[in-house]
Amino acid sequence: MPKEEWGTKRLCPTSGKRFYDMNTNPVVSPYTGEVVNIETGKASRTMVADKPDASAKPVKEAEEEVVLEDDEDDADVDLGDDVLEDDDDDDDVSLDDIADVAADDDD
Repeated sequence: MPKEEWGTKRLCPTSGKRFYDMNTNPVVSPYTGEVVNIETGKASRTMVADKPDASAKPVKEAEEEVVLEDDEDDADVDLGDDVLEDDDDDDDVSLDDIADVAADDDD
C-alpha cells in the first residue's frame, strides 16, 4: 500500500509511465522533467453537435401540407370476422380424449 508521503499516483503525458507526485506543487515528471498539468475534473463538459458533412444535402421541407381525405365508402367493408365463427363446429371433445395422459411406463 502506498504511503501518504508519496502523494498521488500520476501519469507522465510524454512517456506514459506512472509515478508518485510526492505532494509537490507543481507536479514534475521524474522521467522527462516537464511540468504535468493536473486536470481536476471539475471543468464543465458540454456536448457539441458535429458539423454536417459537406456531402450531406439538407432536407427540403414540404411547401404544402398534404391532407388525406377519408373515404366514407370503406366503412362498409367486411373484415372477415366470420372466420372465427367457422371454428365453432369442432368444439365437442370427449372427456376421454382430454383425460388421456401417458402412464409412467408408457414412453
